Amino acid sequence: MKRLKLIFISVITFVPLAAQETYENANIATEDLNGTARYIGMGGAMDALGADISTIGSNPAGIGLFRHSVANVSFGFVSQQGGDSFSGGKKTNMSFDQAGFVYARRTGRSSFLNFAFNYHKSRNFDFILSAADALNGASQNKLSYLKGAEGVFGINDKGWPNVDYNSPAFTQIDYLYYETLLPLQDDKTGNGYKYNDANGYLFNRANSGYIGEYDFNISGNINDRVYLGLTFGISDVNYKGYSEYTETLAGGVGNITITDERRISGTGFNVKAGVIFRPIEASPLRVGFSVATPTWYDLNTSNYTVLLNGTNINNGMSSDINESYDFKLFTPWKFGFSIGTTFRNKLAVGAGYEYADYGSLDSRVNTGGGYYYDEYYESSSSDPAMNRHTEKTLKGVSTFKVGAELKPLSNLAIRAGYNYVSPMYEKKGYKDGTIYSYGTFYSSSTDYTNWEATNRITCGIGYNVGKLSFDLAYQYSAQSGDFKPFQDDDVTIKYPNETEEYINNICNAVKVDNKRHQLLFTLGYHF
Repeated sequence: MKRLKLIFISVITFVPLAAQETYENANIATEDLNGTARYIGMGGAMDALGADISTIGSNPAGIGLFRHSVANVSFGFVSQQGGDSFSGGKKTNMSFDQAGFVYARRTGRSSFLNFAFNYHKSRNFDFILSAADALNGASQNKLSYLKGAEGVFGINDKGWPNVDYNSPAFTQIDYLYYETLLPLQDDKTGNGYKYNDANGYLFNRANSGYIGEYDFNISGNINDRVYLGLTFGISDVNYKGYSEYTETLAGGVGNITITDERRISGTGFNVKAGVIFRPIEASPLRVGFSVATPTWYDLNTSNYTVLLNGTNINNGMSSDINESYDFKLFTPWKFGFSIGTTFRNKLAVGAGYEYADYGSLDSRVNTGGGYYYDEYYESSSSDPAMNRHTEKTLKGVSTFKVGAELKPLSNLAIRAGYNYVSPMYEKKGYKDGTIYSYGTFYSSSTDYTNWEATNRITCGIGYNVGKLSFDLAYQYSAQSGDFKPFQDDDVTIKYPNETEEYINNICNAVKVDNKRHQLLFTLGYHF
């Protein structure tokens, strides 16, 4: 940030356009490993093996390996390891994870044309995050103060900083502090504003909701040698998050608590295509390739945020703010390669690799709309400032999958699998509240977590009785990350009365974990 002289001028206006912030975008764009119990039990490494309805979303050609029609439904429990329940958020929740069918139609002696539909929960948002640490003089309100002091909100005609409520970098958190804690405490600096140091903080957040994926597929089997598939997907986003951030201000002044409730909802669509082929006619070895377009999301987000002033500053004045806006988000392309084979119908093994560049997430501003005949359309354009930040903060993610299924009996299967998902976040990434973007303007929190790699271990068992199949799977997912309540700043401020002040506002990173256990049951019927 620039080092500038300090004077604050307040202007209240409204901003009609909007986009979304990098860390919230990343939360929407990522996916879990979920589907049928067979698919989970093998770690999702079935993209070349096929013949499981969950491959409809990972390699659509896998549906082409069905020779009989089938219907499946899956449900179970997801439980978070560690932490405490918070604000209605529970560590263990039931989950309806999948339901679908495949209709297989023979078109030749060894060729099929198959149709399929499947619903699955691609993202489960249920998660409780807790963090606490000393601040040693740093504070969230000081961050808002420094943004004004360094000219982030704009410069007036005299070359001095403003506090412009209309600035795209003026967040809802900034609004709450400039309305309550910062103004009119002290005039020794000549500006009428003063920040407060803090000794420590306590943070809790409970997320809930899901992204449901509805996939429609057509696939073909050509002479039992080449398999082709195409899937059209519709995504349904339902996210709710509630957090409480409390700072203990230094000098016995008291506590400040910010509560934030945010909802994100909307829909998106994507197209996925895949091919599987057997390079050697006499061998069961299969090789698969897949590609998925971005998911083109049209979303709405809303929040209600409150600052509870537990001090005597400004007579203990508290404040609240609520906003709602529409935006668009385009996720990255995905590319997959897979390989699999079977051994005498006793053992099946598979492996897969998937790549997606999350640095290419496209945060978009709605710019207006109109009607084409009777259909309303909404136009949009990329948010260049936020997308530059995304490119520096997120990176390409590689997912490796391996799995195996052993059948000691013709109607009994034992499965195991493993996933490694490389980190999405740059280690030095941070939530930048100084970006001139409407994603910043509508942001109502300053915390962020740079999550590291994800490791998933799975196992399962399956049993057939006539046309019925019963499958059970267990998944353990582990991920660690570095949490910070706000971005760091370290600057020298020169005030209008020519005095200078060095201000350090740096907080420690706190290690947090996301460890989950999933138990999934699938009931299937073959016909």
